[in-house]
Parts: sequence; C-alpha cells; structure tokens
Amino acid sequence: MDKAAEMMIFAKAVEEGSFSAAARDLDLTPSAVSKQIRRLEDRLGARLFNRTTRRISLTEAGQAYYERCARIIQEIEEAEEAITSLNENPRGNLRVAATVSFGRVEVLPRINEYLERYPQINVEFELTDHHVDLVEEGIDVAIQWREQMDDPSLIARKLCVNRRIICAAPAYIERHGSPSTPEELLEHNCLTLSEMELFNDWEFEDTERGRRVLHVSGNFRANNVDALYQAALSGAGLARLSTWLVMADIRAGRLVPVLPEYPHESSAFYVLYPHRRHLSRKVRTFVDFLVEVFTPVPPWEKEGLEFDPEEWRRLAGAEARTR
Repeated sequence: MDKAAEMMIFAKAVEEGSFSAAARDLDLTPSAVSKQIRRLEDRLGARLFNRTTRRISLTEAGQAYYERCARIIQEIEEAEEAITSLNENPRGNLRVAATVSFGRVEVLPRINEYLERYPQINVEFELTDHHVDLVEEGIDVAIQWREQMDDPSLIARKLCVNRRIICAAPAYIERHGSPSTPEELLEHNCLTLSEMELFNDWEFEDTERGRRVLHVSGNFRANNVDALYQAALSGAGLARLSTWLVMADIRAGRLVPVLPEYPHESSAFYVLYPHRRHLSRKVRTFVDFLVEVFTPVPPWEKEGLEFDPEEWRRLAGAEARTR
C-alpha cells in the first residue's frame, strides 16, 4: 500500500475514534485497518496510538503525525477537486464556523438557499464565539467579529458593520436607574463575555472628553453573546449588543437603550478563509453567497429595521417618561 493510502487510513481512524468505525467508513475490515496501522508504525519506528480494549488515543508522535497528514490529505483533496470541478458542480464537505448570535439569527435562516444552489455540498456548521483557528480546527470558512481577527495569513473580507448599543430590561432600569454618563457604567452590573476580553472594553467618544475605553464588569459572564442577550432580557444587567439582535426587543419595550448618544460602530463582521491559492470551489461559492447576502447593504437595513441614534434617543426618552 502506498504512503498516501496509509495516511488516509490512519487519519480516518483518528477522526472516527476507532479502527472499526474507520473500517466501516472505508469499506474495509477492522483487522485490515489494524494491520495497516501496525505496518505504518513499524515503518515509522514509532507508536502512533495507545490502545485499550475499548478505545484508542493518539500518542505525542501520533498527534504530530496526524497534524501533518491532515494537511497533506486536504491538499490532495483540493488538487483533485480543482481538476474535477472544471467540469462538475462544487461538491464535498464544507466546514463553517460563525459567531453564535449572528450565525443563528442571520446566516442559518438563509442556509437552505445556499444548499439548494449547490446540492452536492454538505455543510457542517459550528456556532461558537471563541477564536477559531481555521488550520488547527479544520474549518474552511469562518464568520467572525473584527476583534477576533489576528491571523495575517488568512483572507478577510468585510461583510457588514456590526453596530452595537448598550441596553437593559425595564426591570433593571427600574431597580438601578439608567447611567447618564459612560463613567457611571462602572457602578452598574455589566454583562460580559468570557471568551474575549476585548469585547468587554466599551469605547466612547465625545467632543468634551474625547475617546476613552472603559473595561466593564459584573456578576454574570458567559461564553457567547446569546447568553448575554437572554440575561439582559431577564433583567440581570446592562449589555452591549448588536442592533440587529435587539432592535425588535427595544421597539417592543422588552429592552431599553442606554446612553444612545454613544453608538458603537467600530466593529464589523468578516468572512475568513485560507489564502486564495488554496481556495476550493466549495469555499468560493460560500464566500460569494455571503457577500451577495450581506453586502453592500445587510438584509436588516434593506428591510428598514436598522435603528439610528435619533430613534434610540427617542425610545430611551419614552421609557424614562413612563417611570
């Protein structure tokens, strides 16, 4: 058996978590997979797996070998796809990661449109607010905030501005009042994100004080923005959230704008993917689809649902008059 085939069997065993599962996927017998792994270990002169009667796990050498095998296998698949795609529709598995709220609210409701266009592509979608390492985690495309971008080797294409506003439930405002200056936020319970401290640095700017950044804190932290949103609705504290996420709640009175004269507009959503020379057709189709949907005007603005500062101030003032 050639080295490429050995690598594929080895990688499949790692990904499936057992020789028997890998055998089923490869249409081989478990004994054939086990035999090939032993031959590979003998040839390399290193043990790749720790084996027990119930499970396998990678050794340190096995982990190092798998990381290299995964990259090589991906290159092989991309090379084959580059040739076959000249005469065929895009196909294969596409792994996508997106921030939790944006993925849930804005991307997933439109995913069927993409799947109907490209029925031979299988999408594996992950919602996460943690920093995504595309190479290490085997992600093809990531949709993330500007604050999460730190890898210059990736291509980053801007999708839309991510405007944020500070807000709270009426019950919280009734109990604790509403801050009248940014500095008063330090006396309030602010809901924060545990996955990215930069998210908790709230920026403000005006003609009197200029630009300043306040690092807020409180008694509730969460690993994704959806949790902060739900906590804010419950009255737990103040949260700085995207306008496309909270505008319906603000208009319905479930949330109240706080310090609306200080909108945050320096963030944006970007689609990240590997360098163009490695770009497969399946990745290109998904990137093009996202750009089509979210640029130059995002769907919530096309539908006339975007807030402006004047409306925020009016809504905040209306809430104050009802107390």
